[in-house]
Amino acid sequence: MDNPLRYQMTGYDCGPTSMLNAVSYLFRREEIPPEIIRSVTLYCLDCFGPDGTCGKCGTSCMAMMFLSSWLSGFGQAGHLPVFSQYLSGQEVNFSQNGRLLDTLCRRGAAVVRVDLEGWHYVLLTDVRGDMVYFFDPYYRPSPFDDPALQMDEAHPASYNRIVPVRYFEGTGVYALPPPEEREAVLLFNENTKLTEEKTVEYMI
Repeated sequence: MDNPLRYQMTGYDCGPTSMLNAVSYLFRREEIPPEIIRSVTLYCLDCFGPDGTCGKCGTSCMAMMFLSSWLSGFGQAGHLPVFSQYLSGQEVNFSQNGRLLDTLCRRGAAVVRVDLEGWHYVLLTDVRGDMVYFFDPYYRPSPFDDPALQMDEAHPASYNRIVPVRYFEGTGVYALPPPEEREAVLLFNENTKLTEEKTVEYMI
């Protein structure tokens, strides 16, 4: 069965929550081995807070890179048909020929770091026209003041936000970092990934 995606438990665990949400989005519950959960929680929350407490500064880019590599190795070993790739810097963009948009159009998912009063990981699951569909693991009880930032609770297994692409390339809520600081983890279920031949052409 399809699992509803999860919200983070603290103000720091957006990284592991979004990575686990990516696996839940791409695979049915009965397909997911427990080793995935163990490894995600083991490798994330590696940054120390100002008081020296581990985890109180979230998850580092290095941990996300390592976890992406581990997931691909896990898939290559035949444990789960998962593929993952880590992107950084100027490769992370919404250009028509970019890897990020290509992943979403081929039924993949992407965990990206955005601005939400501080750097924050969310899970991108779809793009339609000039709108990005994604799941923000930080629970928000009330709508945004900006009507362009749409909240959606009707699709708990795939997304809870619908936001124009231009916001990701802007400087406000959900903006990507400066180009040199960007990162994304691209993920696919190899059994459901669209090949280039099957991918419908898209325009933004």
